[in-house]
Amino acid sequence: MKYWLLIFCLLFITGEALADCKDAVVLVHGNTGSSADWDNTYHELLARGYSDDEIFRPNWGTSCASCNNHYGSEETPVREAISAAISHSCSGKIDIIGHSMGVTLAIDQVLDLSATNAVDDFVGIAGALRGLHSCGYYPYNVYNSTCGYWGLSIGSPFLNSIYGSNFAAKSYSIKSWYDQVVCYGGCTVGGVHSSRIWNEDASYTFTYGHFGLQSYTSQLQVNLIE
Repeated sequence: MKYWLLIFCLLFITGEALADCKDAVVLVHGNTGSSADWDNTYHELLARGYSDDEIFRPNWGTSCASCNNHYGSEETPVREAISAAISHSCSGKIDIIGHSMGVTLAIDQVLDLSATNAVDDFVGIAGALRGLHSCGYYPYNVYNSTCGYWGLSIGSPFLNSIYGSNFAAKSYSIKSWYDQVVCYGGCTVGGVHSSRIWNEDASYTFTYGHFGLQSYTSQLQVNLIE
């Protein structure tokens, strides 16, 4: 009798522990942004029972918007945050939420780390996965790093290298037709909104601007990764 009672108690405790176990979350801000850009999402995660040590907010490319791209020093903080999140996650899985250029940067780092199997949910907010009309068409792009070979010009070698890749079990996009960054010169590339992710599970559209999409959709963001 005592033996079965012990087994029951162990199963109960294990079940409780698993119920409390959450995927670690990585929040990747956009070009020249900061971790503070995620304050609404961060506090929503805390309100849902996440602990501070389950949330990773790397800072990258915090100055010189036209200098930043997806290669070099911009990669390191994001790569390290993803690696740390995987190592610290009690579930062995992580969720990633990216905004703007942080969307494509996060995808690139997941691929570089060969970490696709560790990413459960990926939420891309106001990304430019098909490029920006404001950057032009590669190789006749605007001559700066953000729009160059490793940047967001339409048809850039970098964007071509990640397009169609498998980087998460589930992916979602949050977009707007009023996005003053993604939609400058036109929202669509090849007839598809540039913020949409290939093979995504769902896409959500709001009337917010580029930064409002990040700030005002925190509840949806957390709903999608829970």
